[in-house]
Amino acid sequence: MSELSDLYQELILDHNRRPRNYGALPDADHTAKGYNPLCGDKLTIYAKLDGDRIAGLSFEGSGCAISKASASLLTDALKGKTVAEADALFARVHAMLTAPMDQAVDTDSMGKLAVLSGVREFPVRVKCASLAWHTLKAALEGTGETAKTE
Repeated sequence: MSELSDLYQELILDHNRRPRNYGALPDADHTAKGYNPLCGDKLTIYAKLDGDRIAGLSFEGSGCAISKASASLLTDALKGKTVAEADALFARVHAMLTAPMDQAVDTDSMGKLAVLSGVREFPVRVKCASLAWHTLKAALEGTGETAKTE
């Protein structure tokens, strides 16, 4: 395994073992539940907005290492950002996760989120990595619906 793959694997395992921003956010004003029926991953995203800025962001739930790590990385990356910045990053992450393997993706500007690009090698795991992102989008849009990755 290459040095970069080792680093990515370690980052995923670290965020799975010690997820950042894990737990309910008592004063959240936006929440959504996410569910991946293919593998059973379930999570809830909690967001607290101050105007259009994400003042607080957390999650709780259960799932595979990739699902939990993705949610943990999401909360780290988006806390303090605007809703527009969150939407833009959602689009970039989604494009990175769903790009064909023979297409180059820009991971240089993604910071720690670049670790998620490795799931492209395992198409069935893309849904695991994207569940938290779809759930956040549902929470911020205020639909109150359960986000599903099918």
